[in-house]
Amino acid sequence: MEKRKGREVVVSALQFSCTDDVAANLATAERLVRASHKKGSNIILIQELFEGYYFCQAQREDFFQRAKPYKNHPTILSMQTLAKELGVVIPVSFFEEANNAHYNSIAMIDADGADLGLYRKSHIPDGPGYQEKFYFNPGDTGFKGWLFDVHFLSIVFQTKFAKIGVAICWDQWFPEAARAMVLQGAEILLYPTAIGSEPQDQGLDSRDHWKRVMQGHAGANLVPLVASNRVGKEIIQTEHGNSEITFYGNSFIAGPTGEIVAAADDKEEAVLVAEFDLEKIKSKRHSWGLFRDRRPDLYKVLLTSDGSNPLL
Repeated sequence: MEKRKGREVVVSALQFSCTDDVAANLATAERLVRASHKKGSNIILIQELFEGYYFCQAQREDFFQRAKPYKNHPTILSMQTLAKELGVVIPVSFFEEANNAHYNSIAMIDADGADLGLYRKSHIPDGPGYQEKFYFNPGDTGFKGWLFDVHFLSIVFQTKFAKIGVAICWDQWFPEAARAMVLQGAEILLYPTAIGSEPQDQGLDSRDHWKRVMQGHAGANLVPLVASNRVGKEIIQTEHGNSEITFYGNSFIAGPTGEIVAAADDKEEAVLVAEFDLEKIKSKRHSWGLFRDRRPDLYKVLLTSDGSNPLL
């Protein structure tokens, strides 16, 4: 029998501090994308909502002016040009306006500059410093496929280099999302993020918890995982005075057993790169038996909120 050839792909996570100037942040993103490309990257992940400050620290009516429609979005168009020039895949995070709805969204740009489609963040947090429910509707794009006759969360993009599953920040805390994406064929999981200190409790540091949860997604599904987070201190004026978050970076790339193969620190700009043989990982995933031995017939409880009443 002929041995299957390897399929190497180089993935990258970018990390940088944001100003509140779109042009400056776009220039930084482009500079780091080019630096990553020079290191051989094929798929390059930029952090969540990188066009400006993480504005969700405050509930401010004027911040809705930051949203733009998906069609002809200037940042997406710029990244399409860049992706085509370099021959790389770039997921682009942006604040989307869709008529009277608003979403925390990702446009997936393929290596030829084609826009493969949209993912809208499904899980929307609401807590001190992270008041996203004020701005974002729950995403409606991630429901593709069927499980127990009910739609489930997942969106997977077939790019030039791999099938990519992408979710956004708070989505990363939900193992159901990661599993659903891999069930639909995702070979790599991507999580653009904006997370840092907690304004209400400066002693609370979630960084290690944050990393371990996603390492678990990689290991439980036997796929590589890329997480990109911002760094720097951002101060936003709120109705109660200033709110401050120090974003802790720690962007990383995990291998298919959850091992961290590349990591950034909590302060510096970074371009992380790692190479994986997707055919080798696929063989390992199949032989490990996790997907062979699943029992979907026993998991109907996952379609409930309280463990007993199905949400049908």
